[in-house]
Amino acid sequence: MPPRPAVLTKRTLDKDLDKITHAEDVAKHVLRRLVAPGLGLIFVGLAMLFAGVYVFDRPGAMLVVAAAALAGYMAMNIGANDVTNNVGAAVGARAMTMGQALVIAAIFEVLGATVAGGEVVKTISANIVDAVQVSPVLLGWIMMAALMAAALWINLATWMNAPVSTTHAIVGAVIGAGISAVGPEPVNWQVMLEITSSWITSPLIGGLIAAGLLYLVKTLIIYRDDKVAAAQRWVPVLVAVMAGGFMAYMVLQLSPPGRFPPLTVLFIGIGIGLVSWLAARPLVLAQARALENRNSSLRTLFRLPLIGSAALLSFAHGANDVSNAVGPLSAIVHSVGIGGGGIGHPPLWVMLIGAFGISVGLLLFGPRLIRLVGEEITKLNPMRAYCVALSTAFTVIVASWLGLPVSTTHIAVGSVFGVGFFREWYTRHSKRRIAYIRRKAESFDIDEPEEPNIHETRRRYLVRRSHFMTIVAAWIVTVPVSAALAAMIYWVMFALFV
Repeated sequence: MPPRPAVLTKRTLDKDLDKITHAEDVAKHVLRRLVAPGLGLIFVGLAMLFAGVYVFDRPGAMLVVAAAALAGYMAMNIGANDVTNNVGAAVGARAMTMGQALVIAAIFEVLGATVAGGEVVKTISANIVDAVQVSPVLLGWIMMAALMAAALWINLATWMNAPVSTTHAIVGAVIGAGISAVGPEPVNWQVMLEITSSWITSPLIGGLIAAGLLYLVKTLIIYRDDKVAAAQRWVPVLVAVMAGGFMAYMVLQLSPPGRFPPLTVLFIGIGIGLVSWLAARPLVLAQARALENRNSSLRTLFRLPLIGSAALLSFAHGANDVSNAVGPLSAIVHSVGIGGGGIGHPPLWVMLIGAFGISVGLLLFGPRLIRLVGEEITKLNPMRAYCVALSTAFTVIVASWLGLPVSTTHIAVGSVFGVGFFREWYTRHSKRRIAYIRRKAESFDIDEPEEPNIHETRRRYLVRRSHFMTIVAAWIVTVPVSAALAAMIYWVMFALFV
């Protein structure tokens, strides 16, 4: 047989090498997708070890270690699904990159959870199901079933790109497991009524505050002849309000009850606000020197307050929503007689599992829903995003101070709606805006722009209906689904282990 031509041999070799390269690329792609779940599994293992250090020689240690694993899993799901509301607006407005948003959110989530998360944990762990009417063993299994059910539902919702309320999930799961265990009697329906009312009122309050903030921004800055000069005057004031309000909350949260009267707290907030105003003013003046008198220049000046409001919102979210992960774990710890200080006072190591779990979930799984919330629901610029973030932060902070587990998702979307509806109303009815547009038209010697048709206005200004309806549908089914799932899981656990 004659030898094969060298050209054919070379072509065959190239084809084989291409196949090997393609197979290597496919393997790398598959392995890359497994990195995040693998790291998440490592964190769950570390949470179990961390809990075991504190309880290994105590009765009920195995139950607590298993609950710590579920709490870590739940916390990661909260970070992947719920924290998107904190920084999504800032990323969508291009005030910060995805990497910067993840780092800022992770740091302030941990701070909020560990520094100011205790009050809401009391509500989840002790007030929804009356521990006095339930035996410690049953309470432990009720909370185990609730943790597993809520975490599974949130994981499924994240996979479906639906930013649901993790608060709804855990509260519904606690109720479902509690009713399946001992009936409806131990459920504290008064507390449930307070929580449910806060779910309805908090998005409305968030929307009103966001609309009010946007009204101030439009009136004082945007529709002024010299926008940059107006921004130099008022942006430091907005930073001062944000810093002063945050510090007043911190004083109330960290000081012993009754130590500081309300008037003293008010003066502390005003003092911190004044210091923040003095610090922000030269920074804003330096940024504004080379800027032109146009709306696009305002984006640069609003970058600082938007980043600050996103950090503040992450702190508020950590303070409020860490309870969704560690509230049931705290109840389990106290049910087996390990925790000290009563069922409503979680140990520090319990808070740390929830705090770091939220940050790990955010870093590993958060970017996909951050893009959805920040870029696909509605069109945001730094000014609107600042109003949404600050409104959400203050609403969540007040709720955390009152011990109410509100939904950050509800408040954030309510704030987006408040901004969208206000923009539509303001565009049609604001005398200041109409006068401003007329002055600009006269100065450029052009005809006044025609009023856009209602379909174009709705498309540009309001939240996209398709995404909104998907999110609302997920909200509606979250409580019944998590409750039913928790009831089924409790029955299985009770049959197998009790």
